[in-house]
Amino acid sequence: MQTFTDPEGPIEEFTWGRFIILGKAHSDQGEGVGKDIRLIDNHVTEWKERKGHHLIPDMVTGVFENSLTTLIIGIGVDSAIEVPPETRKHIQDNGITRLILLPTPEACGMYNHLIRSGNHVGLLAHGTC
Repeated sequence: MQTFTDPEGPIEEFTWGRFIILGKAHSDQGEGVGKDIRLIDNHVTEWKERKGHHLIPDMVTGVFENSLTTLIIGIGVDSAIEVPPETRKHIQDNGITRLILLPTPEACGMYNHLIRSGNHVGLLAHGTC
């Protein structure tokens, strides 16, 4: 099983279905906001719009009003989330010029790297599959 650990954070740990962000757990076991998260400048909310493994434009929410130029999508531990061209275009058409798609453990690392480098970045991450 792939995991992620980075004590410097803000995402300190990720294991199947569970994130630890700034000392708080978020999981499918009733902790925090759940196993699918939206993280923008260290503010965590539930990414409840994601359903299934085909990411349609309506599922990309809560990121466009934040003037982000970079969005990372954690496509699951096993990369099960498909992000079709129409969804990628929707993201770009709404002002996000850099889209990074990575398996969720790697997406956590990229988010930490970019945020610590002073970037204004968002993360939508699926915590399983």
